[in-house]
Amino acid sequence: MGSSVRWLQVVLAIVLGGAFAAAGTSHAQGLTPRQQAGQRVVYSYAGLTPPQSLLDRIRAGEAAGVIFFGENVQSTQQIAAVVKQLQDANAQSPVKAPLLLMTDQEGGQVRRLPGEPALSEKQIGQSADPVAAATQAGTGAARTLAGVGMNVNLAPVLDVYRTEGDFLDHYGRSYSKDPAVVGNLGKAFITAQQQARVAATAKHFPGLGAAARDQNTDTDPVTLDVPLNTLRTVDEAPYPAAISAGVKLVMVSWATYPALDTTHPAGLSATVVRQELRQRLGFTGVTVTDALEAGSLRAFGDTGQRAVAAAAAGMDLILCSARDTTQGDQAADALAAAVQSGKLDPADFTAAADRVTALRTSL
Repeated sequence: MGSSVRWLQVVLAIVLGGAFAAAGTSHAQGLTPRQQAGQRVVYSYAGLTPPQSLLDRIRAGEAAGVIFFGENVQSTQQIAAVVKQLQDANAQSPVKAPLLLMTDQEGGQVRRLPGEPALSEKQIGQSADPVAAATQAGTGAARTLAGVGMNVNLAPVLDVYRTEGDFLDHYGRSYSKDPAVVGNLGKAFITAQQQARVAATAKHFPGLGAAARDQNTDTDPVTLDVPLNTLRTVDEAPYPAAISAGVKLVMVSWATYPALDTTHPAGLSATVVRQELRQRLGFTGVTVTDALEAGSLRAFGDTGQRAVAAAAAGMDLILCSARDTTQGDQAADALAAAVQSGKLDPADFTAAADRVTALRTSL
């Protein structure tokens, strides 16, 4: 009964979304193909100062947002001034929605901004009151990001680690080996952070918890040969709690899961994105890729080809995080060309752009 209800909710969301678009309420209507494509792309840049080319793209309504890394941040005052510069450029855009201004502020070792949350996911899971600690971490993360004008945190990590010292545990990025604990703590973090109007991102669906210490999708292809039952009862198990908490985004992994798709990394797999995440779990929010330049995608073409493949699989936002604005341009140009040629379905493309714009206007 529960799965049938979730499936009906997804169908209704798709049907109603199409009806709204047909009624002329699509956010993407009236935009040029390049502007529509830009609503799907998150840019990055090198150093402390955003280049003029990025400001120009934002003014033209051809970028959905920007991701920030440690190299972009000298101090809270400096990055707050940069964020204001980007927001001022966006005020001149024909797309009347805030930029998605995001970073990874997980806690512990993975923090791009000085400040909270101080504890890693592992430390939260081992604390005397883990739910209170996760709530405090979510509140603290929101305070840190909002304090400099950012509105999206690429956290929390919902991966369920397996053994001490494996890839997730080594960096303290997993709450627990117990999927129920991970789900509860992730939900607490998400709820607290989003109450402060900073969007949360559950990652890395369907889960990197089975990755060994040397299995890193940033650098190499990774295959996680996890049985389907284990994927669903362990790795995916924290996601229903996150979805019920209203998590705004889900980041999909670049690992390959033969139990779901033998040939494609998850973020390039319609089976994973459209069937497992959307249909089976009922997620109707925004999907976002992991880094498009990841070594795990080396067999899947250039930037443009990867972006088009991700969009075809059902990914809404393409994360161009190579610290080079030309990467974002290449992705957006390829997306625009694919829609115009019919390689990507125009209605599906518009629906994805509308989900992104709806997220932007909610922040």
